[in-house]
Amino acid sequence: MKMIKTCFSLTVLGVFISSFALSSSSPTDKIIKNFTLKSTDNQKISLSNYKNAKGFIVVFTCNKCPMAKLYSERLNNLNLKYKSKGIYLMAINAMDTVAYKEENFALMQKKVKKEKLNFPYLQDKSQKVAKQFGASCTPQSFLIMKDYFGKWIVKYEGSIDDSALEPTKANNYLEKALDELLLKKEVSNPYTRAVGCRIFYRGEVTKMD
Repeated sequence: MKMIKTCFSLTVLGVFISSFALSSSSPTDKIIKNFTLKSTDNQKISLSNYKNAKGFIVVFTCNKCPMAKLYSERLNNLNLKYKSKGIYLMAINAMDTVAYKEENFALMQKKVKKEKLNFPYLQDKSQKVAKQFGASCTPQSFLIMKDYFGKWIVKYEGSIDDSALEPTKANNYLEKALDELLLKKEVSNPYTRAVGCRIFYRGEVTKMD
């Protein structure tokens, strides 16, 4: 009986861990090429638009995902905190609008107004930008920083934090990575596992639950 309880506890623990962030030992160091996407105010936004940028917080999100909806206020706060330091936040919706009508551009515009988003919300209609980053779900965050040669390098990838429902109790993985980089340090935890609604790339048959 004691062995059964022990096995059950380990199983529950394993499920809990796999549902949140799992760290890796090294940064991705992937190079991100400049891209241009349309924002909800009908402006064309590129990385190159931000001449003084040291880096970007790029968050893949969408209109429908319940997990993504929990992070709007936190993203507003992150943008306010770091844009004065040369780190700009942009959110990207790469969901397939053919399969998911609720991810269309007009509803993206409504989301911005309703949730009072203070950062650009961009539509990746072709899904090319999401593929370049290797985005897999919403919300999923990437921190890219400019290197000595002017290239944009991924320095952190994964969850914004580990507590969607209780932000005051969260381990703020993304924010910690930002602070370390601004202090000219290496990111101590460069990869965590993002949890949320899967991004289905065009041509995939299975739909989002």
